Amino acid sequence: MKMPTLSKALTSFERVFGRLQGAIIGVVHLPALPGTPKSAKTLQEIVDAAYKEATVYFKHGLDGVIVENSNDLPYLKSPHIGPETTAYATRVCTEIRRLFPRQPLGVQVLAGGNLEALAVAHAANLDFIRVEGFVFSSIADEGFIDASAAALLRKRRSLGADDILVFADVKKKHSSHSITHDLTVQDAAEAAEFCLADGVIVTGMATGKAADPQEASTTQKVVQLPVLVGSGVTKGNLHAFIDCANGLIVGSDFKHDGLWSNELDEKRVQAFMKTVEELRKTPK
Repeated sequence: MKMPTLSKALTSFERVFGRLQGAIIGVVHLPALPGTPKSAKTLQEIVDAAYKEATVYFKHGLDGVIVENSNDLPYLKSPHIGPETTAYATRVCTEIRRLFPRQPLGVQVLAGGNLEALAVAHAANLDFIRVEGFVFSSIADEGFIDASAAALLRKRRSLGADDILVFADVKKKHSSHSITHDLTVQDAAEAAEFCLADGVIVTGMATGKAADPQEASTTQKVVQLPVLVGSGVTKGNLHAFIDCANGLIVGSDFKHDGLWSNELDEKRVQAFMKTVEELRKTPK
């Protein structure tokens, strides 16, 4: 029996992460960057903290890591993100890439800093970016977020950076979607595929809030793209997600008390990955 041919996007995902289903991507939540309201660390201290978290993740067998400026609250919205944010994120990511030259690494720049994330990824030789507002529009904490696919992919082409995968949030967390209330998650995913995303991300309503496993599973059936779950995956609900998504982006559950803003808890990372190993061995 002839096996179905994988799409280019799915083939690229498998090439980067080494597996096609249930890849675990850990989030490095950077301490507040210099100049932001919560800033309390030097840039070198931030680099050291990020390296420490990435080291723990790869030590315990995660399939990839994504770096985010999650503590830069309240977030500036692109195009008002300062050049220093891009510069600081590039410094951090370059250091992590230097120490982990072969592992899958990505970046997200909040809020809606998609061009900034692309610049960081290109400069630091990263593998992927997570972007908000790729297709359609929404109202986020920061205000109106508009579609960015056309400008982003033209910039990627002009930089010669087509090998950097773009994973796009659809109906993303921390947002009101009344503008597109007549569209389902699957409709948005199909639009992202039409606009040449390399993968789509489904989420719950907020960071740490679980997505709907059925939404992920259904989305996998309607697009030929990797489908990632971008919030609320825990050791307790992992069994519901690992077989219905190509990738799982996990941050909060790895922190003390399961709160994203707390310090990384290595024991929680270890326990989570032990459960991953057990589920991967379970006959389907």
